[in-house]
Amino acid sequence: MASDGNTLIWRLMEAGDLASVSAVAAVAHPDFPEEDAVFVNRLALYGQGAHVLENGTSIVGYAITHPWKSFDVPALNTVLPALLGYDTYYIHDIALLDAARGSGAAGRIVAILATHAAAAGFQTMSLVAVNGSSGFWQKHGFDIVNRQVLQQKLRTYSDDACFMLRQLR
Repeated sequence: MASDGNTLIWRLMEAGDLASVSAVAAVAHPDFPEEDAVFVNRLALYGQGAHVLENGTSIVGYAITHPWKSFDVPALNTVLPALLGYDTYYIHDIALLDAARGSGAAGRIVAILATHAAAAGFQTMSLVAVNGSSGFWQKHGFDIVNRQVLQQKLRTYSDDACFMLRQLR
């Protein structure tokens, strides 16, 4: 568990949190809907990469991450069959309700995830940035990577989607 100093605490997600996670996702990412099965799937495949942000009374954010394949992008709203052949630590999603924005919680979970990824032996972290968030990710050490092979899949996210990578070692 890690506190960001403002009574907001990140902790590992539990199965009982999934309804709240789905509710946060519906508010935070209305343009990127994912079925509940996706959240259940990621928690089951890699529970140590799923976190929720609590404010003392409710869940106001979440982060879902897992090992994945370098320079690949899981399709949006897709249940993964297994985590095979992975070599990067993938940030599937970080979502915060307005009540948690500006609190430093997003930066704190990125640091927690980077520490976890490095300890697990990963040399990189990767993600798809949407909604003009690439600037946030660049502040946390991620660089935009342009690869033609990714362009078609990135367009399934949004017109501004970009693949980003951070070196850990």
